[in-house]
Amino acid sequence: MLILIVNNVLIFAGIGGFLALLLVIADYFLANYGDCQIEINGKKKITVKGGSSLLNSLGENNIFIPSACGGRGTCGLCKVKVSQGGGPLLPTERPYMEAEELENNIRLSCQVKVKEDIFISIPEALFSIRKFKGILKEIIEHTYDTKGLVIKLQEPEKIEFKAGQYIQLESKKYPKSKQVVTRAYSMANPPGKSDQVELIIRRVPDGIMTTFVLDYLKKGEELYLTGPYGDFFIRDTEADMIFVAGGSGMAPFKGILADLAEKNTKRRIVFFFGARTIKDLFLVEEMQEYEKKMSDFTFIPVLSQPEEGTEWKGKTGYIPPLLEAEIRDANNTEGYLCGSPALIAATEKKMKELGIEKIYYDSFG
Repeated sequence: MLILIVNNVLIFAGIGGFLALLLVIADYFLANYGDCQIEINGKKKITVKGGSSLLNSLGENNIFIPSACGGRGTCGLCKVKVSQGGGPLLPTERPYMEAEELENNIRLSCQVKVKEDIFISIPEALFSIRKFKGILKEIIEHTYDTKGLVIKLQEPEKIEFKAGQYIQLESKKYPKSKQVVTRAYSMANPPGKSDQVELIIRRVPDGIMTTFVLDYLKKGEELYLTGPYGDFFIRDTEADMIFVAGGSGMAPFKGILADLAEKNTKRRIVFFFGARTIKDLFLVEEMQEYEKKMSDFTFIPVLSQPEEGTEWKGKTGYIPPLLEAEIRDANNTEGYLCGSPALIAATEKKMKELGIEKIYYDSFG
């Protein structure tokens, strides 16, 4: 009986190995798409080796499409128009598409595999996005789970951007992850400091990038990033502004406020910053300094779950119900939001209920 069992195991193992070999052979011959051409905006053509995603193929040719999730198909940012050669729309793409986008052949470039010549359209601004090499100059301990990074740029030595925009940071392989990933982070420095990039990164439990940054990254290490990306910047108007952020959503406002202070803005600004407890607050003193420097700036920290026994005398609860008291004229007010998808959704809903129509944010959810 034992011999029979052993023979059966060997037979099944042999069959499994043979099938695996067939799959390798089939992948080599059937999935060998050869060289494919990507035509961009009807004027630029690049030749790539077929088989990779459109997102990666473009990146290898220094054309960087925004992708907060690093190409996993979970952020919905890497949209391009594919007029020919992209194959059928995948189930992984449909949840991120509006009806109008479906009609206009918009696709997620991370989900489109280059198997043949392909024709796409992208915003011209993406041609100005570059890849940068830098050295980690400083690590700042903001809270128990949030750090600031100051990256000194080397190649190129400067980055041109608008306060509030973001970059995509590239990780390295480390003991807990053998893969390199990219993640999107807002820049926390003003454009006047164009020789460096400042970031604020908060831990995501078991996050590949945040574990790398918070547990393994050391001063002096070499880092790579691409940018700038995004439409999250202050519009050139005279309207009142309400800023709303939580956690690492502080980052773009840190750069925006530094820039506005340098320009001596006279616009009215109210900044709500949400945190769970006192230990989750940071940069409070810096924000209070802006209250002294700027003629009409108010910083309002809000704790959702202040711990018992702490001497917290500020606002408590959730931010959306507090907005109405700070709005002078909804028709002359702009909203700028950065934080978790839940915070953005709740705040946007409340702002619209109060009559604010001009609301801006970059969605990294």
